[in-house]
Amino acid sequence: MLKSLYSGITGMKGQQTKMDVISNNIANVNTTGFKSQKVTFQDMISQTNASAQGPNANGRGGINAQQVGLGTQVASTGMLMQGGSLQYSGRSLDFAIQNGDKSFFVVSENGDAANVNYTRDGNFYLDNEANLTTANGYKIMGYVPNGVQPEEGFNNNLPGNLSEIVVNQTLTVNGQQISLQDYNVDNTGTIKATYSDGNTYILGRLALSNFANPDGLEKAGSNMYNATSNSGQPVLGGPADDGFGLVRSGFNEMSNVDLATEFTEMIVTSRAYQANSRSITTSDEMLQELINLKR
Repeated sequence: MLKSLYSGITGMKGQQTKMDVISNNIANVNTTGFKSQKVTFQDMISQTNASAQGPNANGRGGINAQQVGLGTQVASTGMLMQGGSLQYSGRSLDFAIQNGDKSFFVVSENGDAANVNYTRDGNFYLDNEANLTTANGYKIMGYVPNGVQPEEGFNNNLPGNLSEIVVNQTLTVNGQQISLQDYNVDNTGTIKATYSDGNTYILGRLALSNFANPDGLEKAGSNMYNATSNSGQPVLGGPADDGFGLVRSGFNEMSNVDLATEFTEMIVTSRAYQANSRSITTSDEMLQELINLKR
């Protein structure tokens, strides 16, 4: 059988994978914090019909190797981790990371600091226990001060261990119970709340995690990522710390999908798929001609 038949098949399979990735990118054009992907290819093993030879003693020149490729394969489906544009929402619990493409929010399904995921989706909510959560109920992790911390004299010395963030509806100060009036989050991720006694207290600070190779993260669904052996160990810190991004309250990070690029790649992929199918059709016609020799 002609090897071109199988080379054409590998090409079609590869272009189908690329079309799958393009379609997923387009489907997530409005997904908060989504990072688009791109597909790269590499050639498969080549069959060597004759090895290369150098010049010989009789004055004959060198000869290059004779090789025939056996098709293509997908090399990677890498993520493009550059930040998306920020869109104003005006909602106090919407957060976006600015100037920190390697930074991610830290979330946990049950508040366990040893079992966490990472996300760029800062669309947060409060549950009935005042926990700060993601849209699917994962708890937002951060640094919570020991005891009540008034804003005056707060030196930002928070514990090193992560805890779930809670916007306390009531606090007990000097034996008196006070109730929450209002709260806000500044660009350092610090949650400042005003209570019925007229004072402002620090409830905690959002945590961010940096990775040496964010492209190596593994998508886990629901806008979340898992660390892998190739992403590097997470480096924890707070917004506005050295090497970490800022947090902007009232904004959402949009998808970084570029529709113009995706549609252009879709056309190129479609034509490449068509060309590979044509090579199979032509190979079939050649086989038909070979069979007809017997007639």
